[in-house]
Amino acid sequence: MMVGDDPNNPYKSIGYNPYNPYYNYYDAYYRPRARSTEPHGYGTSYHQHGGLPDLVPDPYYIQVSSYVQRSPMYNLRCAAEEGCLASSAQGVADYDTRVLLRFPQRVKNQGTADFLPSKPRYAWEWHSCHHHFHSMDEFSLYELLEPGSERRVAEGHKASFCLEDTSCDPGYYRRFACTSHTQGLSPGCYDTYNADIDCQWIDITDVTPGKYILKITVNPGHQVPESNFDNNIVRCSIQYSGTSVQVSGCTVTSY
Repeated sequence: MMVGDDPNNPYKSIGYNPYNPYYNYYDAYYRPRARSTEPHGYGTSYHQHGGLPDLVPDPYYIQVSSYVQRSPMYNLRCAAEEGCLASSAQGVADYDTRVLLRFPQRVKNQGTADFLPSKPRYAWEWHSCHHHFHSMDEFSLYELLEPGSERRVAEGHKASFCLEDTSCDPGYYRRFACTSHTQGLSPGCYDTYNADIDCQWIDITDVTPGKYILKITVNPGHQVPESNFDNNIVRCSIQYSGTSVQVSGCTVTSY
C-alpha cells in the first residue's frame, strides 16, 4: 500500500494534494473542524472497535411514494442487463411495454459501526450502463407475495447497490460516496434510492389485479454482520387494480 493510500481514511491526502479529486475534499454540507473529541461518524476506524452496524429500512418512505408505471423496453435495456425484469421480458421488442411497481428505499444505519461492502474494493463490479461501481451483489431483495400462502406472484430480484451516505442525522457526517474509492454507510446516516431510478421496482407485467404483500429485505443473505437482523424487513399491503396501486400498513418485521 502506498503511503497516504489508506482505504479506511476518507480524508486522505487532503493536506498534501490541493487537487484531490475525491468526494470528501469538499463535503456536501460542511467539513468538520478539528475538535478535541471525535464526534459521531468521524473517521472509519473510530467505528470499528467492538461495534456493529444495524440497518433499518424506512417503511413510511415506501408507503407514501410507491406507484405503477408502464415503460417501453427501449428505456429498460440497462435494467434488463442487470436482471431487474421478469424472465418474460427476454426477447421482447423495444416497443413492448413492461408494467413496473416502483417504490423508493431509504435505509438507516442505526448501529455503532460502519456498514462496509461484503466485497473487497478490487472485486467491485463496474456497471457501464449506470456508470458506477456496485460494491455488493445482494444488498436488497424485493418480493411480491400472495397473502396467506406467501407464494411469490412476481419474480423478485436481488438488487446490487452502490453504497453511500445520502444524508445523515444532525451531529453525524457524510463520509462515504458512490465512487470507486470508498463506499459504505456510516452510523447515523441514510442510503436513499428514489422510486424513479433503474431497478427500484418489481416487474408486475404478468401479475393479475388483486391483493398482495410487498416484502423488502436489506442485507438478505446476512453477508455483512449486524447487531440485529430482526429489523431488516419491511412488509406492505398492496391493492393492485391493474392500472394503479394502493400501499398501506408498511411495517418493519423480522420475517
